[in-house]
Amino acid sequence: MEVGQKVKIVRLRDRVSPPVVKKLGQVGTIQGYKMTDGGGFGVVVMFDDNFSTWFFQDELKLVQ
Repeated sequence: MEVGQKVKIVRLRDRVSPPVVKKLGQVGTIQGYKMTDGGGFGVVVMFDDNFSTWFFQDELKLVQ
């Protein structure tokens, strides 16, 4: 997954806030990456409404 690619939110691994739950099934654009506590990294996604947050890679699917 690279910056600028479109992704669809296909699952949520953890409990999240209601605004993030509303993004399930929506498409956004990768803006960057974020280090996670476990030493891995997450993907920062920006949506059309200018809301952005990060997701684990297994929560996303590339959109062609």
